[in-house]
Amino acid sequence: MHIHWTALPLAVLLAAPDLPALAQPGDGVICAEREVIVARLREDFGEGPTGGGVMSRDQLMEIWSSPETGSWTALMTFADGTSCIVGSGMNWHQGLPDTVPAGTGL
Repeated sequence: MHIHWTALPLAVLLAAPDLPALAQPGDGVICAEREVIVARLREDFGEGPTGGGVMSRDQLMEIWSSPETGSWTALMTFADGTSCIVGSGMNWHQGLPDTVPAGTGL
């Protein structure tokens, strides 16, 4: 069985039975109260805050990652306390490599 690792964090959050019902505003974006998503990222993936920046007066982009597993998650957090997972994957690198890894298709 082949597991598509870039979708694993997102897939596990989707399949988690003890999460409250998550709003899905469109195209695979998952939203919930920030503390719910952050707890799952910490407990299930060992991820912590890696970086982020203010996008507007009421939006913050957060990057969470795990140095042990290489998993990463991009969160869009809103002033009302809601966060949405807008991306996730594997092989997170702090800073960009000088060369593109072979076999990535990039």
